[in-house]
Amino acid sequence: MLMHNPLEEKVLNEYSSLLLAYIGDAVYELLVRTQIVTAGQRRIKDIHQDAVERVRAEHQARIVRWLYDHLTKQEQEIVRRGRNVKSNPPKNADLQDYRLSTGFEALVGYLYLKGDQERLLQIFQLVTESDLESQSGL
Repeated sequence: MLMHNPLEEKVLNEYSSLLLAYIGDAVYELLVRTQIVTAGQRRIKDIHQDAVERVRAEHQARIVRWLYDHLTKQEQEIVRRGRNVKSNPPKNADLQDYRLSTGFEALVGYLYLKGDQERLLQIFQLVTESDLESQSGL
């Protein structure tokens, strides 16, 4: 993962949830694309479709609903703050899903900027497990 100087908790708490979600969106997409590409060579069109499906607001909202109880109280608070921020969703996104996905992206951005790569990857592993469970019908 790309490295940067980690930000202190005090500084991170001053960042807006939208700013955290902004960087979190990019970090999550990089994680998703990396996982898809390293799974084996496929046509770019298929890779792109898989990535788009996994970074959609609807999919991320489903992730947050499943993941929420696996988060610490502090992480839940970051998701809540991100969910409650006022923003305009794209035309094709449900407002509730869009807000939940913003909360998820805020959490990803928070962990990334904090430099907590271990926890970020743990959460991504849980997300991957939830994706596999939903695909297998468990």
